[in-house]
Amino acid sequence: MVKRLLFFLLLNVTCILYGQQITRFAVVDLPRVYTSFFSQSSAVRDFEERNARVQAEINRRSNELLQLRARHAEVVLQGNQAEASRLELQIYTLTEALREYHQTNTAILQAELNSLAQSDSFFNQVNDEIRYIAESEGYSMVINFRDNTSILWYNPIIDITDRVITNLQAKAGN
Repeated sequence: MVKRLLFFLLLNVTCILYGQQITRFAVVDLPRVYTSFFSQSSAVRDFEERNARVQAEINRRSNELLQLRARHAEVVLQGNQAEASRLELQIYTLTEALREYHQTNTAILQAELNSLAQSDSFFNQVNDEIRYIAESEGYSMVINFRDNTSILWYNPIIDITDRVITNLQAKAGN
């Protein structure tokens, strides 16, 4: 009788233990996801093209100023004061225009970059992908590895960063 009671007790304890859900964790490196996937998005490519055009214009205007300054130095050496004064005025005007162009476009580009980085649709897309992988692979919790300083060690098997990036790229058509 005691053996039978112990057997049923052991069987019940075993069923209870196996019946409980095992908590599985995963980690993801969100900054790596953002830099890997987000940098390949069309919005970022458009931004980079605009940034390159602005930089090309700044370089063009800077070269023009360098040529004017070289011409000014030649005219001063020749002793042509009227031409030197005209070139000084032109150099001043172009310098101020370049400074204003640089300040304005840098501010516009910075605001655009901030807007891109805080895009709700992008964050939603990343969160949806993390949720999909977690649910389909049975993870109870996904932790951002970079923000959680209390993680002392983890097995790389639970790192889903590469899968998140691959899935986002596949859905984006990259």
